[in-house]
Amino acid sequence: MPRKAASPRTSSEDTGVIDAAEATAGQSQEAGKKSARRGTGSLDDLARTALRAFLIARDAAFNVRDLLTHSSRMAFLAIKECEQELDIIERYIDERLPAAITRVNEARARQLLTSLKCTTDLERIGDLMMSVALRVQSRTAKMAVSDVRQLVEMSLILREMLDLVYRGFVDLDLECARKVLQMDKDIDRVCHALFQKHLTEHASHNPSSFDVILMAQALERAGDHTTNLAEDLYSLIEGRSLRHPPKKRAAT
Repeated sequence: MPRKAASPRTSSEDTGVIDAAEATAGQSQEAGKKSARRGTGSLDDLARTALRAFLIARDAAFNVRDLLTHSSRMAFLAIKECEQELDIIERYIDERLPAAITRVNEARARQLLTSLKCTTDLERIGDLMMSVALRVQSRTAKMAVSDVRQLVEMSLILREMLDLVYRGFVDLDLECARKVLQMDKDIDRVCHALFQKHLTEHASHNPSSFDVILMAQALERAGDHTTNLAEDLYSLIEGRSLRHPPKKRAAT
C-alpha cells in the first residue's frame, strides 16, 4: 500500500501527528540500517530488496501528487522517508553484490547485476521526488491551478510507469517494458507544454515560472530513469540491450 498522507487537521493536532511521523520515520530508517548491517546478502534477499525499492519509488511519486494537490505535510514526510529508504537499499545491495555474484551461474549473475542497476535508477528517482517536495514546501505563494494540474498529471504518469515496470520484473513480462517506453512520450509531452508556457517573455514576470520549470524537469528526468528500468527489464528477458541494437549484416 502507498504511504498515504493524512487528512487535514488543526494546527495543534497536525504538530503532534508530524512529530509522531518524524519519530516513526527515524525508527524505520534506523531499523533498516541495523537490518542492512546484520544481513547476509543472500541471493533471494537481494532480489526481494531490489523489488521493494520499486514500490518505495512508486510511493514517492504517489505522495508528490498529494503534496501538489493538498500541500500535505504528511505527504512531504512520506516522500522524505522514501528517499531515505532508497538510499539504504542502494548501499545494501552495492555492498553485498560482489560476494553474492561469485556464487552463481551466468544467468543468475545477470539478474543480480540488473538488480544493482535498477536500485541506482530508483535511488535517483527518490532524490528527484525529494527535490520536487522541497520546492513545493519552500513556496510561499500558490501556483496556478493549471500548473498544478499538469504537474500532477506528470506524477500520475510516473507512478503508473513505476507500477508497470515493477510488475514486469515480478512476472518477467516484456509487454510491461514496452508500455513504459511508450508512456515516456506522455510525460515528455506535458513537460514540453509547461516549458513552452513558462519560457515565454510574458511568463518571465510570473514568480512561479522558475519553480514550475524545475519541478517539471525533475519529473521528466524521473521518467527517463524509469525508461532505463524498462530497458533493463527488456535486456534481462531478451538477453540483449535496446541501447545497442544488433548490427546489420553486410550484403554478400
